[in-house]
Order: sequence, then C-alpha cells, then structure tokens
Amino acid sequence: MRVAEGLSWSLVVPVKTLAAAKTRLAAAAGPHRRALAVAVACDTVAAALVTPRVARVLAVTADPAVAGPLAEVGARVVDDPLGGLNAALRRGAAEAVRLAPGDAVGALQADLPALRPAELDRVLTAAGEFEQSFLADAAEVGTTFYGTLPGTPFTPGFGGESRARHLGRGAKEITLDGVPSVRRDVDTPADLEAALALGVGPRTAAVAARILADGSLPGSTRAG
Repeated sequence: MRVAEGLSWSLVVPVKTLAAAKTRLAAAAGPHRRALAVAVACDTVAAALVTPRVARVLAVTADPAVAGPLAEVGARVVDDPLGGLNAALRRGAAEAVRLAPGDAVGALQADLPALRPAELDRVLTAAGEFEQSFLADAAEVGTTFYGTLPGTPFTPGFGGESRARHLGRGAKEITLDGVPSVRRDVDTPADLEAALALGVGPRTAAVAARILADGSLPGSTRAG
C-alpha cells in the first residue's frame, strides 16, 4: 500500500455521441433525451472540477455537439478514437500523463448528475492509498470510478460486470459509506429517479423539470 499525501488527480470522463447516449432513457425522456445527456455530463464535469484534489478534467468525445458545452464548463476536450469505452479512457489518460506526469489518473463515468465534490474528494483520498483502485456503482455490478497512482499502468475494464473485472485484475475496491452521489450513475428511469432524490446539478434539474412536466417519471417530486 502506498499513501500519497497531497496527491492531485487528472480525471478522464468519457462522453458518448448524442446518437448513442442514454438510449435506455428514450421512452421516459422523449424529445429531451439528448439535452438530458448533455446536462448530465456537464453537471458531472462541473462538480468534478471543483473537487479539491482534482487538478483537471479531460472529457473524451467524438461529438462536437457535446464537446462545446463540456469545454464551456471547463473540461479539456480530447478526441475519442472510437475504439470503445476503454480505448477512449486510455486516450484521455495518455493526454493526462502528458500534461501532468506526476498526477494520479482516474476514470470517472459521465453520468453522475448528483455528484457532490466532498464525496468525490473522499473517494480520491481513499484511492490515493493504492496503486490501482475502483469504486463500484450503486448496484455493485459496474464501476463509476477507476484510478491509478503515478507510474502505475492505467488499465480500465469498464463495461458490463466491471466490478468483477476490476477485482480480477487486482484493483483494490474502495468501500466507503456516505458517498452515494459518486456511485449513482444514471442509465434507466429508476436510476434518474434515484439521482433526483439525492439532488442533481442545475443543468440536469432543468431538463428533468421539462421531462416531469411532460408526465414522465411518475413518482418523482423534485429535481434537486
């Protein structure tokens, strides 16, 4: 175990093209699906950027319609090589190491609209104790964060049952109570309901309000 005091992080956030983003929310979000995808990604990046241990956020995308808003909130945009999610993360990580070789590198999912900087900072502090680590999603099947310390190979294994994959590759699982916003990714209407209950960022809240006004997501009563 290595404890890295005062460690800074570069976070890599992969963002799909709007044509492919949040398709499982299509029925609930209707005509607002693309706007929701942009809002969620931007709220995720904005929250990450004000997290104390985060020095920079690199957003990897091939979609100019997403790249513009992400740059406006402060992300450094990196072109997606279109070789899949993990290839996009490796591209972003390579750029992160080029920019700041002494910083740790983390992969953060782009669909964490309830992300709280204080909770993310706790995760990064815990991650600083291990060469390679990850945080499972709320379902304990996938992964929302994967990180490596400087000099450690960056080998993300996102997609499907990635918790088991990361464990199998020797990454240390971060087990913290009280970080629900870092574990709450949004793929389905139920996920969105859960994120809204936690309280989402302003962009997501605005789009969610339009979705709710259209009568979708029954049972939701607030958007942040």
